[in-house]
Amino acid sequence: MMKNSTLRSLAVLLFLAFFSTAFASIVEHEKTATFKVYGNCPMCIERIQDAAMEDKHVKSAVWNLETKMLTVVYDEEGVSLQKINENIAAVGHDTETVDAPNRKYRRLPECCKYDRPRK
Repeated sequence: MMKNSTLRSLAVLLFLAFFSTAFASIVEHEKTATFKVYGNCPMCIERIQDAAMEDKHVKSAVWNLETKMLTVVYDEEGVSLQKINENIAAVGHDTETVDAPNRKYRRLPECCKYDRPRK
């Protein structure tokens, strides 16, 4: 009987050690970044946030309409900040580092168009 109890205790300890190490590793690579994304109206919020979240390694994305700042929490081992910016530009919104293709910008609804900073 003592052996089963000892084996169960050892198994639980090994399980806890493994998952606490795995969780620590995930948190270690989690980064938060804030950067400017251009847009004009409430319709832009969902489009920008959805584009940022397109990659499964982005945990959250919140865009502030007033400040034009997007805050993302992401796993830097799985996706780069550059790739997040590119995903947003691909739906028509310029970021502080990546310009949206002209054809994508032109397809935005009129209320979403903004004065382009570098165009």
